[in-house]
Amino acid sequence: MMLWNDKPYHSLDYELKQIYGEKIYKIALDAGMTCPNRDGTCGTRGCIFCSAGGSGDFAARKASTKTSAASQLAQGKQYFRGKNIGRHFIAYFQAYTNTYAPAARLEALYREALDEPSVVGISIATRPDCLGDNVLSLLDQLNREYSDKFIWIELGLQTIHEDTAMLIRRGYPLSVFEQAVICLREIAVPSISHVIIGLPGEDRSMMLETCRFLAERDISGIKLQLLHVLKNTDLAELYEKKTFDILDMMEYIDIIISCLEVLPPDMVIHRVTGDGPRALLLAPLWSLDKRRVLNTLHQEMQRRGTWQSRTYETKKNA
Repeated sequence: MMLWNDKPYHSLDYELKQIYGEKIYKIALDAGMTCPNRDGTCGTRGCIFCSAGGSGDFAARKASTKTSAASQLAQGKQYFRGKNIGRHFIAYFQAYTNTYAPAARLEALYREALDEPSVVGISIATRPDCLGDNVLSLLDQLNREYSDKFIWIELGLQTIHEDTAMLIRRGYPLSVFEQAVICLREIAVPSISHVIIGLPGEDRSMMLETCRFLAERDISGIKLQLLHVLKNTDLAELYEKKTFDILDMMEYIDIIISCLEVLPPDMVIHRVTGDGPRALLLAPLWSLDKRRVLNTLHQEMQRRGTWQSRTYETKKNA
């Protein structure tokens, strides 16, 4: 059985400790962005699961449009150091689409974070259809200039299935994602893909198809996220009409294990669950106990004697 320290998968925590020799903490930032799926460019209502916070409900909320990234980082560092933890950090541009702005504004934001001595790198959440030539050029420039730090791009794929993508109003075809991954690799910027487990209309085989697809792509990491139903979203309306079922914890864990098994051993697992904001979460309520979910996942993988890449390796060696 393959282990990465004490886990049967290649966790982000493991990867960062191998590089930096210590635990690195992530500080979520709100850069005051919007999204082409909300401002009318390709839609006005956003993805059906997205909250008013633009999937950044845990970001250090900005008091005003003048609140700087540096101020939010200081706030985040104070939080961690108040618990006597955290020496170095990742600045995570989380809420909405964080490459969807003029290049000059993006450059100022990214530099502000990269110039902070305790920040080891930045992670930028965005859409693959918001990586124009000007943004790629900027990322290339900063990646070269700040060679002692890293820049990651997190891409909200969610699924490879076009029918599901239309249902959730993702707003771009799969080919756009594939091209974005290629363009990022050409400038040596790692990409991380977000996948939602339990989307309406998808069965186990469809979810595994998404993971198998990503296993054969040149991405460095993946976030496996359970579907959260949040108040005041279009997904909440579908849930209340009982048009789809929510996975229970053991169903979710079973699918996650199968997903991990088909992923290559060097793909970093940035997330295997999620914790939606308690005040907004309608379902699944079991996800609020994140520690229980993770402990059960690890225990079940140990019981089965399985690990990340188990079936991927078998396939590669066949």
